[in-house]
Amino acid sequence: MTVSRSRRWVQGIIATTSLAFFSLATPAATDFDPSEHRGARLLVDELAGQGIQRRWLEDALRGAEYQQNVLEAMEGAVERRLRWDEYRAIFLTPERIQSGVGFIEAHRRAFERAEAEFGVPPEVIAAIIGVETSYGRFTGSHRVLDSLATLAFHHPQRGDFFRGELAAFLEITHEQNVDPGDLMGSYAGAMGYPQFIPTSYRAYAVDFDDDGVRDLWTNPVDAIGSVGNYFARHGWRAGEPIYQEANGPVAPPGGIEFNRTDKPYRKVAELAEKGIRPEAEMDAAQEVIPLALEVDETTWRYRFGRDNFYVITRYNHSHLYAMAVTELAESIRDSLGLQTVPLVISADDEEANS
Repeated sequence: MTVSRSRRWVQGIIATTSLAFFSLATPAATDFDPSEHRGARLLVDELAGQGIQRRWLEDALRGAEYQQNVLEAMEGAVERRLRWDEYRAIFLTPERIQSGVGFIEAHRRAFERAEAEFGVPPEVIAAIIGVETSYGRFTGSHRVLDSLATLAFHHPQRGDFFRGELAAFLEITHEQNVDPGDLMGSYAGAMGYPQFIPTSYRAYAVDFDDDGVRDLWTNPVDAIGSVGNYFARHGWRAGEPIYQEANGPVAPPGGIEFNRTDKPYRKVAELAEKGIRPEAEMDAAQEVIPLALEVDETTWRYRFGRDNFYVITRYNHSHLYAMAVTELAESIRDSLGLQTVPLVISADDEEANS
């Protein structure tokens, strides 16, 4: 077991233990009636002070139900326990690739407009939606209201974060005249085709078909535009690659922190000193995100994440997620024969352009 994997294992045990302890202190059944639940009452006071009807808020929270399985699901995210080859196999399937092709063909005008307006290629937007919900087919089986109320008031580490998401969810549903108890999503409260959490919905969702409603639950056109807007607002660089292929030693060398989902932070020259070099020529002073992907028990693959790789990790802070999105986008692009700027730079590209 490597040092990094050992650390992740210990952290997982600590997190699971704290959650188990917290769950033991949680009643087997509870609700969020503001007349009895202090946290819910304070949230009602806060939102009522912003102009939302108090009775509506009280009725909404009174209908929320505590879900222990939501807390358990939060500790079992696959990004935390799978190797790259195992994670990749979930999303890089012929069915998901061909469904992505069909999704772009069915909404080609929306994708073309999104690329023109936001600079994000169709295959990247489609890959996000494909990874998140298989193009809208699986948008979640949990009531968003239940998930967010449970996490807001019972998650041992991230309660404050989810309290903000619950508040945003109530604001959105009130504004759009939707019953908050009717909407389904993920165990973490993500919603619709692109699985936006409520604060992202509020900040980045767009009415891309100009029908007067920002609808990410049933409207794929709004979802396409919203993903494009999200990427543009987070700094997507049109025409630039997402990552570059690299070669390196049999095992990741010490002295480098790999797979951090920060902005590019290590110079190409520094990585070369450790034996990790790009396949295609790069400026030695350029900063990249050094990626080491575990393919099996004895094999590693190296890549240099660029600024657009970092942007994808703003959607999900996992390097495995960003890589799966990129490879799915590449496969969709190849299947469609799109003539967009290459998403990946490798030695093959350098030879083709020489």
